[in-house]
Amino acid sequence: MNAHALTFGLPAPGTIRAARGWEWRWTGAAVMGILNVTPDSFSDGGRHAALDAALHSARAMRDAGVLILDIGGESTRPGAVPVAAHEELDRVLPLIRALAGQGVLLSVDTMKAEVAAAALRAGAHLINDVTGLRDPEMRRVCADAGAPACVMHMQGQPQTMQAAPHYGDVVQEVHTYLREQAREALAAGVPDVLLDPGIGFGKTLDHNLSLLRALPDLTAGPHPVLIGASRKRLIDLMASVPDAADRDPGTLALHLHAARQGAAVVRAHAAAAHVQALRVQAALNAPPGPALHSDG
Repeated sequence: MNAHALTFGLPAPGTIRAARGWEWRWTGAAVMGILNVTPDSFSDGGRHAALDAALHSARAMRDAGVLILDIGGESTRPGAVPVAAHEELDRVLPLIRALAGQGVLLSVDTMKAEVAAAALRAGAHLINDVTGLRDPEMRRVCADAGAPACVMHMQGQPQTMQAAPHYGDVVQEVHTYLREQAREALAAGVPDVLLDPGIGFGKTLDHNLSLLRALPDLTAGPHPVLIGASRKRLIDLMASVPDAADRDPGTLALHLHAARQGAAVVRAHAAAAHVQALRVQAALNAPPGPALHSDG
């Protein structure tokens, strides 16, 4: 299994002191559990609107072995309506404050520098920005807080991104964009980055499949790679599953493929199931040794 590392400017759960700050090291694909506190996310909108429900799900994922919780207060599904920063903060801050110090890395899924800054002050450790840190202010916020960021590729904006996605060479364009955004982020003082090709964000089925097949080119680079294909429409297009809530088996297939191609993190709704599946895959890939059990 591939070894991965992510550098933080300040101590975070699971990190150790290193030359450039605090480093989180792991092997294989870690699981980032999705925790949307929104009324309109495409598959779980409203499920975690109440703080008690969100905390219950967060603690269950942590106890199952999920290493990162990704908290989102604004839907980025195709056609989603933007929300004001104060409304997004009202959704995410109570959960961040309740989970801070509970031994799990907290990521915040936001496009707004104002929200990122407040979330990091409240106890978050990582920013997941679907706009790829295009906003210089977002880079400054992460640099000042010593927070690494997930840099994602998206063609267009959530409201229009699936209207007519087009590329000359999707792999070359997406990978070049991610590498350039990573360079700019590090030059601005962001301690480290994850790269996310943005499956489903301004891409057709063929675009998504090309990017998933080309993962070895991206994972061979110096930055850990995140793949988030959870319950997305490409699964319906491949396997005729119109209800997003029924797409977890297809999600697992895509994410196990990503892990085999060197992905460092997979972002999933069915997070505990992913932990189990990845552990089994890791055991299958381990060198032969003494049997763990004798009862079959």
